[in-house]
Amino acid sequence: GPVQVLRKSPKRGVVLSAGSFLVYEASKLVSGFAEVHASFKVAEVIEQADYLYGSGETEKLYRLLVQHKNSEDAELLWRLARASRDLAQLSSTSAEEKRQLVYEALEYAKKALEKNESNFAAHKWYAICISDVGDYEGIKVKIANAFVIKEHFQRAIELNPKDATSIHLMGIWCFSFAEMPWYQRKIAAMLFATPPTSTYQEALRYFHMAEEADPNFYSKNLLFLGKAYLKLNNKKMALLWLSKAKDYPAHTEEDKQV
Repeated sequence: GPVQVLRKSPKRGVVLSAGSFLVYEASKLVSGFAEVHASFKVAEVIEQADYLYGSGETEKLYRLLVQHKNSEDAELLWRLARASRDLAQLSSTSAEEKRQLVYEALEYAKKALEKNESNFAAHKWYAICISDVGDYEGIKVKIANAFVIKEHFQRAIELNPKDATSIHLMGIWCFSFAEMPWYQRKIAAMLFATPPTSTYQEALRYFHMAEEADPNFYSKNLLFLGKAYLKLNNKKMALLWLSKAKDYPAHTEEDKQV
């Protein structure tokens, strides 16, 4: 009768919740495994990616990483930003594709920064990608972006003082503002109370710092040491660094151009 049902009810309730508790624990265990597996997988993908990057397999690298564009991992995302950018730079990439990839790269770099503010490479590639996008956005945006770019390179250097590339790029930043043509300076002065400025001395200081951090790491750093010395009318030192740039073993397309 009804009395019996009532008496049984609470007990069945307990059994049910114990059962669902077990299910819950099991699912937690499984998702815990999934998380561990995911981080293993990320490490594996990154290892594979770095191998492809070292082998200059730009298209393969991009295809590998773009599958993980929804990743939560900053290390993976900044590599995807770099890969998108590298693909954009290839001579076989059409102008339309290049533009698309440049904007895509910026999105990935931005996401990498959102995932991990203290990742030096995320700051570095965010700065690089903003700079690339500037080529499509006109002089006003370029000058406005310059402040942001400088800030992120400086943050990258703070987070990793040994990263010669970030230091070199800070030097390039200084160099380009030191040699900014007068009409762009005029625009800059109209747009900003204190427009971005720099000197060849400052650029030189960064190029030397980069060289100290990692001697002979990059043909372009040697070239720009030479260029900066030329701008400062030091022919002797310019010749020294330009000779080093000339004799640099060319591995990449850029090395050949240098």
